[in-house]
Amino acid sequence: MNMPTSDHANFWNTRYADAGEDYLFGIAPAKFIAAHAGSFATGSTALSVADGEGRNSVWLAQQGLRVTALEVSAVALRKARQLARVSRVAVEFIEADALIFDWPQAAYDHVVGVFIQFATAAERDRLFNGMKQAVKPGGLLLLHGYTPRQLEYRTGGPSAVENLYTAEMLRAAFADFEILELREYEDELAEGAAHRGRSALIDLVARRSH
Repeated sequence: MNMPTSDHANFWNTRYADAGEDYLFGIAPAKFIAAHAGSFATGSTALSVADGEGRNSVWLAQQGLRVTALEVSAVALRKARQLARVSRVAVEFIEADALIFDWPQAAYDHVVGVFIQFATAAERDRLFNGMKQAVKPGGLLLLHGYTPRQLEYRTGGPSAVENLYTAEMLRAAFADFEILELREYEDELAEGAAHRGRSALIDLVARRSH
């Protein structure tokens, strides 16, 4: 069973509920995902991990992909389903905790993780290994998050430095994939109330070769 763990689900349910009917991170896709629109072929499959209120999964479905979205928060999923309805797209939403999810084998052409830095250092290997396992051979894993410098900006993301990503960390974690893109940079974000202002970011695009 892929049931949410109560503490994890409760934390995110509270956070999303506090936003009321607003979308905590907005309804537009992450800049990183939109910038890679050319990587997503119509009819291909995608898994959006810890998808939140649906902004990325709905956008992927609008590009003609067959999309599955994994999310622990029932509150976020209610908003995500509403966003999918008004956007007139179909997304398969699964209520499950990514940290204990029973990851499928080689099931998706794309596995996407956007700001999924809730995982502690001890949990991260399990999460990354599950995501890698779910990618089909030849498929892409796309990961977008914050670097430790984000602690200086405090415009979003976790407060624990061990939850943040460095290029060295991701290069090691995805050494068994072909790394197509890995860059650290800064940009201005305007993603709802939760991600707003100057941000220290990192992107990874990697292909599973076998």
